[in-house]
Amino acid sequence: MHITIATRESRLALWQAEHVQSLLQQRGHTVTLLGMTTRGDQILDRSLSKVGGKGLFVKELEVALDEGRADIAVHSLKDVPMDLPEGFALACVLEREDPSDAFVSNRYATLADVPQGGVVGTSSLRRTVLLRALRPDLQIAPLRGNLDTRLRKLDEGQFDAIVLASAGLLRLGLPERIRSRFAATDMLPAAGQGALGIEIRADRADLVAALAPLAHAATWQAVAAERAVSRSMGGSCSMPLAAFATWVNGQLVINAAWGDAEQPAPLVTARAQAAISDPTDLASATALGEQVAAQLRAGGAV
Repeated sequence: MHITIATRESRLALWQAEHVQSLLQQRGHTVTLLGMTTRGDQILDRSLSKVGGKGLFVKELEVALDEGRADIAVHSLKDVPMDLPEGFALACVLEREDPSDAFVSNRYATLADVPQGGVVGTSSLRRTVLLRALRPDLQIAPLRGNLDTRLRKLDEGQFDAIVLASAGLLRLGLPERIRSRFAATDMLPAAGQGALGIEIRADRADLVAALAPLAHAATWQAVAAERAVSRSMGGSCSMPLAAFATWVNGQLVINAAWGDAEQPAPLVTARAQAAISDPTDLASATALGEQVAAQLRAGGAV
């Protein structure tokens, strides 16, 4: 097949698209890239939760799919809205990279080393509430822009430290920027963090077949559970919610946490697990996520 990939033009987005391009070319397909700038890339002076959410990063790519200018779109799955527009489908989830959050600083080795009142940068509400739970004495300051822009702001001295996804730094060959990785028990990842998802028009059965060899069943089931938590909670980037699933001895185990972004309050946490033997069974994984969302609501999450 000849396949055109719609992609954002940030360095990380291009790496992800080129990675998928290489995997498809290895299977005999001819693959080209269609680079695009999205609204999410253009609006850098306001938090995503105030200007339209994660869909700002995918809308233009979906238009390209709809108009036939591209066949597939490659996304960081944590940037993909929980409900895709009618006519679109998530056709493939690739094997997950390191899902952890990274502590990045030119001055300090860990979050514990940052002095009282230090400034830590993030624009993620999830990270904000989790950081406050760990270190209520710190200043949490907004940090927008692509990965390179965020690192530049750190290097300019605007922050004592910033928090980024480990996966992005590893994919761009920047492991040395990771001073330490947060344990999931301290900084629970976002739904889909570290995973790549491929979106298509729902009527493209030919692409479903072409993409099937790239899919990683265990990752897809884990992120299906995570995204179900977020979807059930009305999840968007305005929701201070974390959800992370792992496989333990044949059981899919999912943990979730919710915090109040407006005022200090204890985190609401939930956990569930289930044995899922069929690697194509996304329904059971989704049901597990919905179970965890119900626990969060029962605990006071809104």
